[in-house]
Amino acid sequence: MSSPPPPTTTPPPPVSPTTCLLSYPAPHVLLVTINRPRAHNALTFAAHWELDAVFDWLDREPTLRVAVVTGAGDKAFCAGQDLIEVERLRAGPARPPAEAGSVRLPPGGFAGLSRRKGKKPVIAAVNGLALGGGFEIVLNCDMIVASPTATFGLPEALRGIYAAAGGPARLVRTVGLPLASEIALAGRVLSAAEALSARLVNRVADRPGTEAVVREALRLADGIAAISPDAAVVTRAALREAWERGNVEAATESVLERYHAALMEAENTREGLAAFKEKRKPVWKPSKL
Repeated sequence: MSSPPPPTTTPPPPVSPTTCLLSYPAPHVLLVTINRPRAHNALTFAAHWELDAVFDWLDREPTLRVAVVTGAGDKAFCAGQDLIEVERLRAGPARPPAEAGSVRLPPGGFAGLSRRKGKKPVIAAVNGLALGGGFEIVLNCDMIVASPTATFGLPEALRGIYAAAGGPARLVRTVGLPLASEIALAGRVLSAAEALSARLVNRVADRPGTEAVVREALRLADGIAAISPDAAVVTRAALREAWERGNVEAATESVLERYHAALMEAENTREGLAAFKEKRKPVWKPSKL
């Protein structure tokens, strides 16, 4: 791996080590490892809020440009919601409104990712089961690398509930209604090869295991970290506006209005053009967009 990055200018939010681990495997890259392997990395409600804070910090921390999210161990990326906690809460005594609010998902959705808008890209390194909310995380990441043994599915309807964290809508956008219906209504689980064929993932790692899939995801992250951080923010916004709006002209106009003038005046734009003219490697500054 590359040399470690400089220290961040702001501390990360506090997270429980039994929720996730944060590390910095390459310059400007944050690695978030969901760390509940005994529960197949299923998440509690408290974990969602901790992870939401982490990805909010990613967008605000100037030394970071991209994140990779994976799961601890080789069996699961994330198997969804901790259903044991759900059943315990459902069967428990009635709670006052303030306490009941603790079982709601944060603004970013499942793990702070399934409905996240954000500014900076997040790459999923899927190293096993990506089911339910775990698949909903994947569906809203900017790029996905899968282990050969990864599997993807939305089994909620089989259990009498439904995927409520943005997954069905994004799944339809990505693969179309027929396959999305088979996954969400009939419980079809996709293999890594099937997910690649359906254009759900960017690539499949050359071998099983978390180490291999994270290594492949970090190659993508290094490429993103090497470009202008301003260009990364604006280009990601252009891609996601088109994906979410489904209207090419409206998406283009929205990004032009929000970013064009500021990008053209940005220090990184001047640096990128100067470096091209002078045939040298650009030296980027933190994005101010």
